[in-house]
Amino acid sequence: MSQLRKQIGIIVGLLVLVTAGYAQKVTDTERRYRTGVRALQTGEYDRARNELQVVMQRGGSFAPYAYYYHADASFQQKKYPATRTTIKELIDRFPEWRKRDEAYYLAACAAMEQGLFDEALSYTNLITDVGLRPDVDRMERNFLSRITDINRLKALQTQYPKDRTLALALIELIQESSTDKADLELSDRLTNRFGVVPAPRAPRPAPVTQPVEVAKTKPAVVAKVKGTVNVGVMLPFRLDRFDPDDRTRTNQYAYDLLEGMKMARNKLFTEGITINLFAYDVDNDPDETLELLNNAAFGQNDLLVGPLFSEPNRLVSDYALQNNITLVNPISTSHDLITNRPNAYLAQPSTWQQATGAVAFVEDQVSTKKAAVYFGTARKDSLLASAYAGELKAKGFQVVDFKRVSGKGMSLGLTESNKPSHVFFASSNEDDGIRMLDAMNRSGVVGPLVTTYPAFNYFRNSLATFTRRTLLMLAPEFMDLGRNATKTFEEAYITKRSILPSVFVAQGYDLMLFFGRQLAKGSLKNRANLVTSPDDDYVLSGFDYTQSNDNKIVPIIKFDGARFQKVN
Repeated sequence: MSQLRKQIGIIVGLLVLVTAGYAQKVTDTERRYRTGVRALQTGEYDRARNELQVVMQRGGSFAPYAYYYHADASFQQKKYPATRTTIKELIDRFPEWRKRDEAYYLAACAAMEQGLFDEALSYTNLITDVGLRPDVDRMERNFLSRITDINRLKALQTQYPKDRTLALALIELIQESSTDKADLELSDRLTNRFGVVPAPRAPRPAPVTQPVEVAKTKPAVVAKVKGTVNVGVMLPFRLDRFDPDDRTRTNQYAYDLLEGMKMARNKLFTEGITINLFAYDVDNDPDETLELLNNAAFGQNDLLVGPLFSEPNRLVSDYALQNNITLVNPISTSHDLITNRPNAYLAQPSTWQQATGAVAFVEDQVSTKKAAVYFGTARKDSLLASAYAGELKAKGFQVVDFKRVSGKGMSLGLTESNKPSHVFFASSNEDDGIRMLDAMNRSGVVGPLVTTYPAFNYFRNSLATFTRRTLLMLAPEFMDLGRNATKTFEEAYITKRSILPSVFVAQGYDLMLFFGRQLAKGSLKNRANLVTSPDDDYVLSGFDYTQSNDNKIVPIIKFDGARFQKVN
């Protein structure tokens, strides 16, 4: 990665550009900015981050560059999660920043260093600067060649079918290690498409397993008490900043998840299953996480929920794999968290699974195989849109338009000759849904809109908004209040808390019910048992792990004139 890092200096010259118009009196913000950039160039990374942090908070014309250089300093220190977080904040705050391609590249490098290939490719897929292409290709070639799982590479290639470097990596791996007829045919198709003939190379070395400094493996002689499950809840409770009267705290979701698990614990007790909950305050600190894992008492857990940050999750995932402990991420949609991790599960369907489920449903609802795909300003929006477009192409659809849109007066860029049969729009902004409907009307698109649940404000938008055209919503967080199980759950929570439960309470409740039952019965090893029925007592849409550790259930809802209902 040291060679790759030489490419990151691509915008160091921007300092001159930014400061050229400041011949007047130097402000404190500009002084801090210059000091931060100089500190970065001389290797004083902590100082650089401290100076640039002030500029980031103050905003102004220096702010986006300060974000970038702050992320660069984190990268130099190998603080890859911090790099990715800062770049995300940069793009969210300054989506029109003209050097955002360099930011995408830096975020991709950080994601690759952590093995988050899906996330990394989602960033490189957004890069339009042809001058960066050689650097992107070198970076992708360096990291993708380390993947030894053909199915993983095939899934990535399906999601990013235009990525030539990814296709080449898949061709090479197939030629080296597969004799399957379908794989060889895929290799031929990709070779014909991209016009490449991979040169033979030496066999890949066997992967070296690095020792993980964690507590010793649980002795095999220790037997579980039937009907009793110990659960470690590893969430960012941030107890040092806890205010019991503050319901607006940014980590309220962690307390809601735990509250839902407590409700499920009480219900499971009536079924003869005892759940012992152990809550651990785990934030984005690998050292504290490692200290926790080295605590011998931690090995008592049969199920771990979390952590939510990537580096602590990697440490815990290694620990869980070594100690044969079931690990569940309650809210992440990254497929990378379960790749080559047979004991790790996603409670929510991954981004790829959501796209696959949505396309499978929509395929039977439209008349022609033409689609337009759009996404909002959040990174998760572009991730989902990229996955959806990739799945469309795999199903033989033509994607006539693919771009980010936001704000008032959305322009779709459609003409009479490329009208789609349906539009897909991934957005996390509750104002964007109504704007997209207006844009479709202006463009004369009469087909369905398939969108994400958070794209609308269900209290402010009129009922006509949801009925004037076919509107299908991808909604993993959907709670059907027409079901008795949901009504009972909601009433119990209101009685206890005097407020409506958030979706996180429901997610914690369902997760604990399902995995608590499976572990108590010892049935996790039988995939045929790992599926729920629509008639079961779960609040959300349930679970299906019969094919993989990615939840296959992808709810799609539609307004029927009176309420939203699940239609798939």
